[in-house]
Formats: sequence, structure tokens, C-alpha cells
Amino acid sequence: MIVEIIAVCLLALLKRFRLRYLLRTWTFYPILLVQLCLIAFQASLFFRYYGFTPFARYVEPAVILSFLPALLVFGLYKQAFAGGACIVAGTVLNRIVIAQNGGYMPVYPTLSYLTGFVTPETVERLSGLHQVGVNDAKLVFLADIIDYGYSILSIGDVLIHLFACIMLYSLIKAVNRYYDTPATQ
Repeated sequence: MIVEIIAVCLLALLKRFRLRYLLRTWTFYPILLVQLCLIAFQASLFFRYYGFTPFARYVEPAVILSFLPALLVFGLYKQAFAGGACIVAGTVLNRIVIAQNGGYMPVYPTLSYLTGFVTPETVERLSGLHQVGVNDAKLVFLADIIDYGYSILSIGDVLIHLFACIMLYSLIKAVNRYYDTPATQ
């Protein structure tokens, strides 16, 4: 999610929002904490430490729940609904691919082989759900084919990550509205 968060921050800066306002609201800190844990998790995989992999199933719920305080304090209900729709659509796409491939998500590492993030053996070792993609896999365009070098995503995963992008951008807008508002008489 590092790339997505950087993209959101760059977009916000282009729109002339002040990112420093995020540090003024306590609602940002749960988001920051979960993202730092996610970075640590990703970094540990580079060093071939797999002790955190049993907790991988909690990453998505933790990311979603980290936005709950911001949603409630700043009333980001429409944005959360749009992000939730992205999560549902992404999950459905992932489930379709898994169902079409005998219960496995095909993974097609390219850049991750070069960076050393994965080897063919580690793909299956990390998760019982993933397997290195083969030529006869079905719906390859929906499989894990988007390779950042430290993470391999499917189109469904990108849609799921869109929730965090929508919510973070909305939070940036909300805190800018709040702190740029002149004091009332």
C-alpha cells in the first residue's frame, strides 16, 4: 500500500492540501500505526522472516478498522460507502479467479524475482491460497499479475486498496477544511 499512499499524498499536494494537518488529528494515528505495521511486515519478508505470515489475514480488517475513527469524527460516510463498494467488487473478482483455478490464486512474479522478494518456493510457502501461475490458469488477467517488486497484486487487490486511498484522501480534505476554517466570531 506504500505506492498507493504516496500517490494519494502527491495528489493531495497537487490540489494544494496541507498534509501536516493530518498530524493535528488523533484520528490519523491509528491509520499511521497500521501502515507502519504493514511496512514492517513487508520488510520482514525481504529478510526471509515469515513469523508474521499467520497474521496476514488480519491486515485487511486492520486497515479498514484504522479508518473508523476518522469516519466517525469527520463524517466520511459517503466515502466509506464508495470504498466499501470497491472492497466488495475486489473481493468478488478475487473469489472468481480462485474458484476458476481450483481454489488457488495464480501468482505471476516478475519484478519480485529480481528484487528477491519471492522465489517460486516461497509463493506456496507463504500462503496455502497462492501458487505460481501456470500457462493453463484461467482468468490470468484477474490473477496476481501487478508486481511492485515487494508485493504482487491482482485487479481485485487494487480495488480493495482503493478503499484506503479514498478514505485517506477524504481525511486529508476534511482536516484541511477543519483547520483552514477561520475562527467563528
